Amino acid sequence: MELRVLRYFIEVAREQNITAAAERLHVTQPTLSKQLIDLENELGKKLFVRGKRRTVLTEDGQFLYRRAQEIVDIADKTEAAFRATDEAIAGDVSVGCGETEGILPMIEAMKRVRAAHPDVRFHLYSGNGEDVSARLDDGLVDFGLFVGNIDLDKYDYIRLPYRDTWGLLMPSASPLAEKPHVTPADMEGIPLLCSRQAMLSNEMSGWLGQDFSKLNIISTHNLLHNAAIMVKAGMGYALAIDGLIGEEGGELVFRPLEPRMEAVLTFAWKKHQVFSKAAAKFLEELLALLREREDRTPRRAE
Repeated sequence: MELRVLRYFIEVAREQNITAAAERLHVTQPTLSKQLIDLENELGKKLFVRGKRRTVLTEDGQFLYRRAQEIVDIADKTEAAFRATDEAIAGDVSVGCGETEGILPMIEAMKRVRAAHPDVRFHLYSGNGEDVSARLDDGLVDFGLFVGNIDLDKYDYIRLPYRDTWGLLMPSASPLAEKPHVTPADMEGIPLLCSRQAMLSNEMSGWLGQDFSKLNIISTHNLLHNAAIMVKAGMGYALAIDGLIGEEGGELVFRPLEPRMEAVLTFAWKKHQVFSKAAAKFLEELLALLREREDRTPRRAE
């Protein structure tokens, strides 16, 4: 499969119309149609259902569309890295990250890189631990920021000096909102909106004292925003980390778990990773920033 043909395929899949795609690609319609037919013959699969007005993907076409986007993305990143001159640092740096306020030191490092090298661009991809790990393993992101414990055997990493606090996001009118914290007993029977990452956490079951999945879990999510809307609508209580949704004084409040449960933050990259100049500079700035903050932290007298 040629990259050029994969780009053609992606454009037709997006436009759902060969004529429109041909115009955007600046090729003739017969040329584009032949390329697609040749691709189908090469793979031995039918990729499109061709109608009078729309050309839609088959199941095999949908699979190739996802893979083609990944392949083209990696190729573009590789080309951008080689285009950077020896004198200038330019190009793209991509980071997969969970939802956390612990992203702030990364943002500060990004600002430092951009101030010195304005041709560097950053791309963030939000997701839970599984999403971030998959992107990191496939080479679709340079770095991953993980919330909570994960298997780190295949990564080099640093622990960030921040911890997130787990708790429940709830309507401010809820009787549970009158309490300063949430105990395992409070969790029994209430409708829970749970992150998929939390459900896989042995720590959460340990905190609860029983299998976490035995609770009244009515829905799962990988990011909190939509779950917060569901909480506002009265569907239940969302298990979340603090600081992601503006709560106090509004429709929602956050109450931490008791005993207190915290999630470590880990900044990771693949072992033996060969970085672009831009990615290497970003990591250098982040490590320097963390060292500066550690040096400013008061130490106890011996």
